[in-house]
Amino acid sequence: MATKAAKENGIVETIKTVVYALLIAGVFRTLFFQPFWIPSGSMKDTLLVGDFLFVNKMAYGYSRFSCPFSMCPITGRILGSEPEHGEVVVFRHPVDGSDFIKRVVGVPGDTVQMRDGVLFLNGQPLPQEPAGQFEEVYARQGPLGTYPRCENAPVGEGGTCVKSRFRETFPNGNSHNILNIDNSFADNTPLFTVPAGHFFFMGDNRDNSQDSRFPQAVGGVGFVPYENLIGRADRIVFSSAGRSMLYFWTWRSNRFFKAVE
Repeated sequence: MATKAAKENGIVETIKTVVYALLIAGVFRTLFFQPFWIPSGSMKDTLLVGDFLFVNKMAYGYSRFSCPFSMCPITGRILGSEPEHGEVVVFRHPVDGSDFIKRVVGVPGDTVQMRDGVLFLNGQPLPQEPAGQFEEVYARQGPLGTYPRCENAPVGEGGTCVKSRFRETFPNGNSHNILNIDNSFADNTPLFTVPAGHFFFMGDNRDNSQDSRFPQAVGGVGFVPYENLIGRADRIVFSSAGRSMLYFWTWRSNRFFKAVE
């Protein structure tokens, strides 16, 4: 039979193990990966409300979490690089610091403009190939309970909400789906020139995204500085269509461990 001292030692060892495990998990999260939950529909159909993913914080160098860019050895890009056109990135809003997730459409030195819903990069239109329709139920989505916007509006509760879908391709070959809802203000923009050390982001749900097309003064993100980047979204690990993750009957198993295009 174990002695009292042995039992106490066992409890102490258990507590130490739990503490060490939490410390390791905290370090792992801080240095390598950060969980991110999709609360809105601005990145449909690439990312849906209720998708849960881990952001690769090492993708763009350890300077994102350990030291200022100018003070890191070898310009702070050890183990990382700058984002490329078409990558999906989590970043901090330049004004309020909240986390956003959008797609990189402009890198330093690029010119970016929307004309009649077509993205022009450095004066050239990106190809858009028809890719059918994106359909979803018109109902409240996620814990925030927001309704989706529909190209075929008005749609009654429980009806089918439709958006036109296109396949857009960057000059580097990165390809992804985009959605169209209507002819909005953001379908035609001024010509933007991305300044050094900054990036231009847009949502894939083009008519339902507050992104770099909108100035920060009206809630947009404007140009995002490199130091605000958190990491690249590579893979969805879990997804739930319900108002709570506990509603297991709403889990989208077909999206578990799905790569982010």
